[in-house]
Amino acid sequence: MSDTRPPRLPGDPPLADEVAAMIRVDHAGEYGAVRIYEGQLAVLGRGRGSAAVREMSEQERRHLAAFETLLRERRVRPTLLQPLWHVAGFALGAATALLGERAAMACTVAVEEVIDEHYRGQAERLGGADPALTETIVEFRADEIAHRDKAVEMGAEEALGYDLLSAAIKTGSRLAIWLSERL
Repeated sequence: MSDTRPPRLPGDPPLADEVAAMIRVDHAGEYGAVRIYEGQLAVLGRGRGSAAVREMSEQERRHLAAFETLLRERRVRPTLLQPLWHVAGFALGAATALLGERAAMACTVAVEEVIDEHYRGQAERLGGADPALTETIVEFRADEIAHRDKAVEMGAEEALGYDLLSAAIKTGSRLAIWLSERL
């Protein structure tokens, strides 16, 4: 990542507002990820892939805890949509797990690909303006990429209807990001 921010344009929000929106949406995303894995584990139980899902879930819980700390320290309010993400995340996780372990992994790939591009964009936008937040985002992005790679190893791309499932989940994830930044 570069040490300089892209040029600011007239009408751009103040940096503090941008940072607050980043923390808000990242908290929402990590919360949603935890709920997705909880939904998957509720269906998968102790099946073959559940150990990997548990491991990814624990990393997401650590990410969530870090963003909860940032919310408090920087006095950023969480998204107003958190109750919706509570239900939607669990439902998405459970629904994909009901379609089978590969579909659950396809969900992980789709979400993590969107988060990869999202975190990369945030780190670029921050440049050197907030080194601590940038470091957190870069570190968590690496974890999300590892989750995606693990899900691919576990057969995500072999899920029935992978392309359609992936496209739908990516669209939903991008919409959730857009809404959570604003609300």
